[in-house]
Amino acid sequence: MSTMPAAFIGHGSPMNALERNRYTEAWRAFGAAVPRPRAILVVSAHWYINATAVTAMAKPRTIHDFYGFPQSLFDVRYDAPGLPKLADEVATAVSPTWVGHDNDSWGIDHGTWSVLCHAFPDADIPVVQLSINADKPLDYHLGVGAKLAELRDTGVLIIGSGNVVHNLAGTNPRLPDTGFDWAQRFDEQAKELMLDDPAEVARLDGHPDFRHAVPTPDHFLPLLYVAGLAAAGDTRPEILIDGYAYGSLSMTAYTVDLPAAAPPAETGEGSPAVPETAPPLDMTNM
Repeated sequence: MSTMPAAFIGHGSPMNALERNRYTEAWRAFGAAVPRPRAILVVSAHWYINATAVTAMAKPRTIHDFYGFPQSLFDVRYDAPGLPKLADEVATAVSPTWVGHDNDSWGIDHGTWSVLCHAFPDADIPVVQLSINADKPLDYHLGVGAKLAELRDTGVLIIGSGNVVHNLAGTNPRLPDTGFDWAQRFDEQAKELMLDDPAEVARLDGHPDFRHAVPTPDHFLPLLYVAGLAAAGDTRPEILIDGYAYGSLSMTAYTVDLPAAAPPAETGEGSPAVPETAPPLDMTNM
């Protein structure tokens, strides 16, 4: 079995699940280019807990972890099966790091399904999520990503889903496709490291704009898992698509070892409109 690609996706607003825009078209192109995986392992920003755990249920539930959005978003279901045996494989791969098995508390959150409903709309590939341990430093997440790399040789597609720049308090709905200067500076430095030396991505915490770009680490940390596995394979990621939303979100996405494919169509608006019912300047849990 050939080595499976990997990706980091800047997922942005949950509304992207319902939209056709240049980001979701890129996610669709990514899914079309990937050889069919045995399973998909996702490190989502929205499973940020005080432990390292992996979902181990046969039928994970669709989680709607947000509020203030249209009912049509709450109606979305992504009924992909789980793969309990992959939980054991993950635990073995990252040993001696302890990994708990979650049999009933989590499932598939919107950091995962808002992307997969475009990339793999049939929901027929098993999906497993790996939590982000909030108690660990940046190097820990980079190291776990490096250990996960071996699963790519067994048909597992690994995806990190978050945003390189994610400052909800600074969002401006009147700037749907624009990044503030500080957001662009940080995102550009992240690009330089990801493309040239992914093992060094953890040192972004020393960047002058880090506190603005990463006020909380949950959305940034999935990038480190993909950087770690790329470094482990001495592979340089490539940019799938980039851009900004609402001033303070980066939509940059990276792929690792993705087979050549036609570029996505440049159709639609860059970012979905913010629904009028959404909390002002606080698009919670995006």
